[in-house]
This record gives sequence, structure tokens and C-alpha cells, in this order.
Amino acid sequence: MDHLAIMDKNRKFLSKIIAGEKSIESRWYKFKRHPYQNISSGDNIYFKDSGDPVAVKAQVSKVLFFDSLNNQKIVEILEKYGREICLPISYASELADKHFCTLIFLEQVNKIEPFNVDKTGYGLMTAWITVDDIKKIIKT
Repeated sequence: MDHLAIMDKNRKFLSKIIAGEKSIESRWYKFKRHPYQNISSGDNIYFKDSGDPVAVKAQVSKVLFFDSLNNQKIVEILEKYGREICLPISYASELADKHFCTLIFLEQVNKIEPFNVDKTGYGLMTAWITVDDIKKIIKT
């Protein structure tokens, strides 16, 4: 399975992934949404900053799913994994309304030849797309 993760350019997470500072991608949601329970070890993730072409590929080494989140659980996740996620414990207040979390451990992170994607049908504001093959959404 291939996944496209669209990153907030202002937070500079993509450069942190490339530098190895950020080795866990996290997705926090109020409701169940991809990639929650829809990503596995061995899957590929393609990363792009919002508004930019896809530029990085990584492989998933491990995935953890959390549900029924409350402030205590969120703080525990950030205490244990925050450094690798690049989120401080103080960020817990920003996540207070989230009930689901997916932690995606990254390996084999590589810059790739940039390409654009066609997000038609996925919604303009979508931040995660799951497809059988990334080639299906490459803009030609």
C-alpha cells in the first residue's frame, strides 16, 4: 500500500524527516480517518509539503494506534515519543480534542525525483491519501 502525507510547510517537518530528527510521523484526529487502522509495516509513504511536489519517500517500519485519548494519554504519548515526533509535551493542549492517534515509525527515508499528484476526488484540504499504487495519482 502507498500513502501520501501532506505536511504543513510552516512547521518544517519535511526537512526534519530528511535530516533524521523526525523519525515518527503522527496523525491525530477527532474521528477515525486514514491512516488510522489502515497502514502497516512495509507500506510506503510519500511526503510533500503543502503546495509543493512530492519529494521524499520512506518505508513504514512499525505502526502504533491509540484510541479513547484523553489529556493524560496524550501527555504519555508525547513524553514517550515526542522527541521523535518533534512535538513538545506543551503541545498536548493543542491535541485536547483528539480521540485517535496513529504513530508511524519511518525507515529508509530518501529524497526522490519530485513529482506532482492529482488529488481530484480526495478533497482540497485532505492531508492523507491511501492508494494501492502511488502511480494512480501522479499528475502527468
